[in-house]
Amino acid sequence: MKLTSKAEKRIFLQDYLKNEMIEGVEIIQLKRFNDDGGSFTELGRLSAGIPESLPGFEVKQVNYSEMAPNAIKAFHIHRSQTDVWFVPPKDKILLILADLREGSPTEAVIMRIPLGDCNSRLIKIPPGVAHGCKNIAGEKGQIIYFVNQIFSADPAISDEGRLPWDFFGPDIWEVEKG
Repeated sequence: MKLTSKAEKRIFLQDYLKNEMIEGVEIIQLKRFNDDGGSFTELGRLSAGIPESLPGFEVKQVNYSEMAPNAIKAFHIHRSQTDVWFVPPKDKILLILADLREGSPTEAVIMRIPLGDCNSRLIKIPPGVAHGCKNIAGEKGQIIYFVNQIFSADPAISDEGRLPWDFFGPDIWEVEKG
């Protein structure tokens, strides 16, 4: 079929291939069980604080966060703490990850991962990978996350560093159109 010349000049193919993974980031698909009365998702089975699906990761603290629609929480980075995030399936939050580890095989790689949006999965974020998120749903969104260190607000011992929300450019937060 012949298209108009204007369409022919502007047509492109969307890339549906997986984006490059950052070394150490893990995406664990969870089972979600549905029936006519609702749903159930198992976030993890623990043995001495270590989730079965994340060998070597010992849970030391569990946190819950809420985000207003269109809110951006960016960017956090840890030198030794690992985070494991879960966003409930009814919510939709865009997670941005950036490998800032000097010498890493995936140094400077940026990942964009929509969380929630009917999916049930855990995302493991290793130390040195900056992470931030934007609630791209029209209502309040929730994040449940597990960490392997106890949080301290004391600047002398806190492992949480911050980068400006636009460190990777303000367009990083835009929903991709296409």
